[in-house]
Amino acid sequence: MKAKFNVLVERDEDGYYVATVPFLPGCHTQAKSLDELIERAKEAIELYLEVEKDIVAGEFVGVQVVEAETG
Repeated sequence: MKAKFNVLVERDEDGYYVATVPFLPGCHTQAKSLDELIERAKEAIELYLEVEKDIVAGEFVGVQVVEAETG
């Protein structure tokens, strides 16, 4: 059985790509290239689901950028 999960991709200050799966708390990984990141994200999701078996993917609504004062 297959399920689709949304993956948030960002680039950190060191140039690494970071993938976070918002629907799976604590499920994230990083890599130097996007191709490698996607493979690692798939592995991270599969490992997560080996432990947490009763997960059902949620509905993606969207992304909002929120501006806040930093000091």
